[in-house]
Amino acid sequence: MKHPLSPETIRYHAPVLVCLAAIVFLLLLPTGFEGALLYREAERCSARVLSVDDSTIVDTGLVRSGEQRCELELLNGTFAGQTVTGINMLNGSLEQDKLYAPGDRALVVVSHDGNTITNVTMSDHDRLGWEALMATGFALFLILFAGPTGIRAIASFVLTILTLWKVLVPLYLKGWNPIWVGLAITLFLTVLIIALVYGFDRRCLAAVSGSFLGILVTCVLGILFTDLFHIHGAVMSYSESLLYSGYQHLDLTKIFMASIFLGASGAVMDLSVDITSAVREVVEKRPDLSWKEAVRSGINVGRAAMGTMTTTLLFAYSGGYIALLMVFMAQGTPVDNILNYKYVAAELIHTVIGSFGLVTVAPFTALCAGILLTRKGDAVQTAVTPQTGP
Repeated sequence: MKHPLSPETIRYHAPVLVCLAAIVFLLLLPTGFEGALLYREAERCSARVLSVDDSTIVDTGLVRSGEQRCELELLNGTFAGQTVTGINMLNGSLEQDKLYAPGDRALVVVSHDGNTITNVTMSDHDRLGWEALMATGFALFLILFAGPTGIRAIASFVLTILTLWKVLVPLYLKGWNPIWVGLAITLFLTVLIIALVYGFDRRCLAAVSGSFLGILVTCVLGILFTDLFHIHGAVMSYSESLLYSGYQHLDLTKIFMASIFLGASGAVMDLSVDITSAVREVVEKRPDLSWKEAVRSGINVGRAAMGTMTTTLLFAYSGGYIALLMVFMAQGTPVDNILNYKYVAAELIHTVIGSFGLVTVAPFTALCAGILLTRKGDAVQTAVTPQTGP
């Protein structure tokens, strides 16, 4: 049994402490946009819908316009307990419009002048309770199934969300170069997430090296083909709304380029960890194995995994475009026209260039793992000590 303060134990548990410290730091870190409130002299709170009045709604089949008046009971905030009338404006868009029924919980914006409510606007359904239940259920099942590894996975999940929200998005809004910021944040997350699996050891170094080399390939090819395809970053959803919000200085095309390798980084990390673990197992069973043979074993594992991993990206990106594909088929749109549409070409870049990263990460990781894990000292240590991590 290893001593609690042995170097191996410290290396394995140190990433957890680093991750927790980073989470606490990010929770306290201001984004710099806390004062950029959309609603001035207003308060956001939850309300329960008591009754609805649909008499002013104009129904023309699929499209509804007008307004829905709702009697609401405010549930929190300064005016908690008061009954007010809220206005739900309908714009004739199935995507954006919502209708309420008695008993629903709504998120509302209460405009006021001192202690007097002047207007109540209904933003959307209040889904926070169900979202919290879903997240809690996911965390419990993960911990139940994976134990301590599940806790580490949750920590990496929380760290990723906070890093993207507290660091990446604010820096993008402040006009920092999206590609360099994206690469730096991807490297930071790659190191910590993989370290949570292995600890700070040679396996971590091998997996991080292979992952980041694959991400660099994805970055370079993404920049190249975005230019060749003449894709403008405005193809991203809500990008024009961002420009009209006072951020005309942003380079949307570079943000789109960065989104290519950011989107593929998770699958790249997954494959690099699989290959590194496989090489480690081979070296553990055969300490006398040469680095060339270890690399060959890693490449063989990568070949088997790439067949499904590339399809993973295809499903991930195309799943949200089923309705669009149905529209193309229903209208009889020729395939060559479909492939030339800008938003289709943009998704092809995401899918194919992301797959390039997966294809290249396999030999990169196999090479790094073969060299790093077959050193004489590591081979001897592996042969006489049990594995400390998953």
